[in-house]
This record gives sequence, C-alpha cells and structure tokens, in this order.
Amino acid sequence: MEINIYKELFKNVKNFKLAMRSRLMKELISFEPIVDKNSKILILGSMPGKMSLNKVEYYGNPRNHFWKIIFDLFDADFEHHYDKKIEFIKNKGIALWDVIEKCEREGSLDVNIKNEKSNDITSLLEKNPNIKAIAFNGGKAFDSFRKSIGFNKFPNLDYIKLPSTSPIPGKNIRTYEEKLKVWEVIKKYLN
Repeated sequence: MEINIYKELFKNVKNFKLAMRSRLMKELISFEPIVDKNSKILILGSMPGKMSLNKVEYYGNPRNHFWKIIFDLFDADFEHHYDKKIEFIKNKGIALWDVIEKCEREGSLDVNIKNEKSNDITSLLEKNPNIKAIAFNGGKAFDSFRKSIGFNKFPNLDYIKLPSTSPIPGKNIRTYEEKLKVWEVIKKYLN
C-alpha cells in the first residue's frame, strides 16, 4: 500500500514538472521579413533569440556577431541605431528573415526549439525574383529550410551555409575573424 502511494505521488510530481515546463515554453513568433525590390541575397536565421524578441530587432543581442560582420564586410563604420542598420542592409541588397515563423522554445538556444512552423519563404522568393542566393546563418536555419522547403524548389538559387553569428558556442566554434572570412562569400551577390 505504501509503495503505491509513493508511485502516485511521484507520478503527480512528474506531471506537475511537465505542466510547469510547458507553461514556461510559450509560443514564439518571428518577425516580418526585411526585403525590398533591390534585395539580391536573403539571409535566413532560425528564430530570433529571447533578447531579440524582447527588443523586436533582428540580432538584437549585442554579443551576436551578425551586425559587426555585415558592417566589417563593407569596411563601414558600425551603426548602433537599428533603423540605420536596416537602411544599411537594404542599400547593400540584403534581405533578412527567419526560416521558422513560430515555435516553442525555452531560452534562446536552437536545440530547444520544438513544434516549429515555417515561414512562407516560397511566396517571398516568388515576389522577389532579384534574390539570387539564400545564405543560412547557422546549421539550424539550414536544416529547417531543408526539411520544410528543400533545395529543389528553386534550382536557380545558390544556397550558402554559413557559420552562426550567435554568441553561444556551438559544435563548430570559430573565432570572429574566421566567421568574417567565411561570410565574405555573400559579397559576390551584392551591390
């Protein structure tokens, strides 16, 4: 009898923990794309991190290397104002979006993404025929795109898998200088 009480108590504690965990994992929704008729390359991330979502800014974590890489690629002075950053990438022909439209995730790590639903990247590409390449900011963006859309739907596009600009070290840890060198490939598509 006593053993059954402990089993039931353990089961309830386990269910409580699962319930609390699911309450902490709320549905996250990504941003609208930044794109215009002059866009030549689409850079796709996976899903904005917690700080970016709170700031409502792509790559809003100041430790993320994305904006520094973009400005350094063009030997331009770094701009701190988000509107100026967006103006800069538009002038260079860079579009931004995320592969994932909505998902559940604890924290900011891609490995914690669950129940993902993809953005309608097909429509975006059909409406913006000047885009000649898609660059993936990290492995999760690449893998999610491969699973949801695939690389055969737009055979005339170039697909470029780039190292993540995230400040969180992944399995392929690279220095800033190494990342910058690899990211240089996007310049061949730009103004």
